[in-house]
Amino acid sequence: MPHSTFFRFMFPSLLAMLLFIALPIVSIVVQSLFIEHEQVIVTSETCQPFGGCTSTSTVDSAATAQLRAEEPLGRFNGLGTYIDRNHLAFGELRDILTTSDGFTDAVSRIYNLPLYRALAFTVTYCALVTPLAMMLGLLIALAVNTVPQMLKGPVIFFSLVPMLITPLVGSLILFWMLNSEGILGAAIQNVFNDPGLSTRSSAPLTWAMLIVYGIWTNAPFSFIVFYAGLQAVPRDTVEAAMIDGASRIERIRYVVLPSLKPLILFVLLVQLMDNFRVFEPIISFNAAANATSLSYQIYSSLNTQTSQLFGSAAATSVITIGFIAVLIVPVLLRVARELSTGRG
Repeated sequence: MPHSTFFRFMFPSLLAMLLFIALPIVSIVVQSLFIEHEQVIVTSETCQPFGGCTSTSTVDSAATAQLRAEEPLGRFNGLGTYIDRNHLAFGELRDILTTSDGFTDAVSRIYNLPLYRALAFTVTYCALVTPLAMMLGLLIALAVNTVPQMLKGPVIFFSLVPMLITPLVGSLILFWMLNSEGILGAAIQNVFNDPGLSTRSSAPLTWAMLIVYGIWTNAPFSFIVFYAGLQAVPRDTVEAAMIDGASRIERIRYVVLPSLKPLILFVLLVQLMDNFRVFEPIISFNAAANATSLSYQIYSSLNTQTSQLFGSAAATSVITIGFIAVLIVPVLLRVARELSTGRG
């Protein structure tokens, strides 16, 4: 293909990537280097006719607004936002590592730092939901692939219900069921013989609830991709394995899974990026007291009671992008290796 033809073909995609991916990321990085202006405080002194003066301090709204208009990005702070207590907290980590009474005490104190508490749940959620949702989606795809033709339509429909239901509605349904007055919440209380046990009072129960919900909502995507891939598995190879006496488990392990390997890597890549940005379930379940994520930290910075902390939100966004890159680079390298092997 001539270079000019290739450029004309790729130009719209490259332009879209520049406008909607590259420029926003650059903007976020720049914003993370600035912090909000402090309010301009005016102090006035009032004296009484017979002696005695009092000082009062008020916010000069006009001067504050003018300062923000002149410097909309805020005050330059460099990397200060990245290393403060609400983010990487290098100073606090150094103090913890030098003054802690042991590994357990150090982990507990590090967990109390906002970013690391959010990172702990995010990584746990991603590490459990991603493989379990993929396994569940594969099992559903294998089951649907073997049911009679007239039952495939209804089975596929019910398998896609979690994807069809709005995430907010689905999470609220599960939240009501797990409430102390819901059917699942009452059952859990009976099992543990604890009338006060609820998702609001138990952090492990909250984490388990969010992880179960994540698996339930992520499995349909894996099911769709794997079911489509199963249709391309060579039928002759499967039948040859059956003739050779291979069991169903052996056929899946040695024939089906190698054929689905590119799709498995693709689903793994997509699910890792999606699950690392977990946010909606925390809002829907009102679970911020027991579980927060990096995305929720960004939301919190933009919804404080005083003002929107754009610099803090931008710094957390950049840190999140960095962690996602660390997660997906090994998968991308594996994909590149598979492609190069395929060419060879």
